Amino acid sequence: MSSIVVYYSHSGNTRCLAQTVAERTGSRLIEIEPETDYPSAYNDVVRQAKKELKAGYRPQLKTAEPDLSGVDTIYVGTPNWWSSPAPPVSAFLENAELSGKTVVPFCTHGGGGVGHIERDLKKSCRSASVRPVKPFYGRIYSQDEIDGWLGNA
Repeated sequence: MSSIVVYYSHSGNTRCLAQTVAERTGSRLIEIEPETDYPSAYNDVVRQAKKELKAGYRPQLKTAEPDLSGVDTIYVGTPNWWSSPAPPVSAFLENAELSGKTVVPFCTHGGGGVGHIERDLKKSCRSASVRPVKPFYGRIYSQDEIDGWLGNA
């Protein structure tokens, strides 16, 4: 069974977790990058992300769509942005050929948990089987927690 880990990270929390998931699963790692970077200042990114989420905006990506023909499982990492996946993640998934794939999502959050990320991902991944989202609080998690989740994914 072949797998990849795709993720978007603004602050680095999701990147750190995605790297660990890739190491633990032996998966290729792909960072989803928007054409235009989000602002680094917290209040600016909050304003922009809220506006994009409300409008259903999907940014153009500089990440090339990978060949998923030999891939069975796609681990998808996103920060929780106001109970939603970050728009670059939704843009990536909506353009990917996911027929017959299993999507195993995880999110990082600062207290918001899963929100409606699972519902939103299911809409973006209509032709795939989507597993329940595993939430991770910031960078406060253990290797045992990751391994336990991966053992059940």
